[in-house]
Amino acid sequence: MNKVMIVAELSANHNGSRKTAIDTIRAAKKAGADAVKLQTYTADTITLDSHADDFKIKQGTLWDGKYLHDLYEEAYTPWEWHEELFHVAKEEGLICFSSPFDKTAVNFLESLNNPIYKIASFEITDIPLIEYVAKKMKPIVISTGIAAEEDIQLAVDTCRTVGNDDITLLKCTSSYPAPIEEANLCMIKDLTERYKVKSGLSDHTIGSISAIVAITQGATMIEKHFIIDRSIGGPDASFSMNEQEFAQMVKDIRMAEAAIGSVSYELTDKMRAGREFCRSLYIAEDMKVGEVITEENVRSVRPGFGLHPKYLKEIVGKKVSKDLEKGTRFALEYVG
Repeated sequence: MNKVMIVAELSANHNGSRKTAIDTIRAAKKAGADAVKLQTYTADTITLDSHADDFKIKQGTLWDGKYLHDLYEEAYTPWEWHEELFHVAKEEGLICFSSPFDKTAVNFLESLNNPIYKIASFEITDIPLIEYVAKKMKPIVISTGIAAEEDIQLAVDTCRTVGNDDITLLKCTSSYPAPIEEANLCMIKDLTERYKVKSGLSDHTIGSISAIVAITQGATMIEKHFIIDRSIGGPDASFSMNEQEFAQMVKDIRMAEAAIGSVSYELTDKMRAGREFCRSLYIAEDMKVGEVITEENVRSVRPGFGLHPKYLKEIVGKKVSKDLEKGTRFALEYVG
């Protein structure tokens, strides 16, 4: 199987510091990430600067009581950092890509040769944005956190209509953190089968269990929020993995991949050697020529050098053609 792409999501975990953003990318490499993902927006490209009640968060989240504009003003990654962050990631051998939240962000990311586009869960209904991104003919990754079936179908159809079929749908639970009992990871396999796309996981649960299980469901991408140190705080700190935790998750994922392997009924050299210890038919008591074969004097035992046990029924009741010593491998030629 191909190795799953493990993505460290920077999100707001730079906490407003360019140096922290750079250090986080370098730490993600040390922790074993394959890619790092940014978010490209400003507060004004994602929402309105309004204190109308509609714009106040009140859904039992970490951010309740804040206005959307204030939250995104705090959380965004300044666009003037992007070029350097892309460069640092390249130096580290990491793929760097981003989630755009409007057309201006897409245009900006195109100037940086952004290689993959991610559509965030809450943008799955922004069909004009999805169409604009899909037309760039680069791989497109779409989170499905708040999507009904018709939302997913429309997003996939939008990509295909413009000729872009390099689509990955990510199972996502849009809670921060997400309860593990709501992970519903069997959806990963269903997304692939239902929409004929690649699939994966954008994971907001605590720990690495969901990521490891996702591998068994055929995930091709795992995305996890990454932070150098939760004590620096920030909007996403509480459900982000630090370097040590992320490194352990990567190790566990790679071990899970190795354990899954591939479908094959071919015997390895080790398996062939191991067959020496399987059962076969042996003379269990000294026998004289003409003696009748019974289940006592010819038995199915280890090791496996004698006749296959499937012949036992066939030979019981017949006579042996020669004297045979206990411990002799039975052969059909011994049947008189």
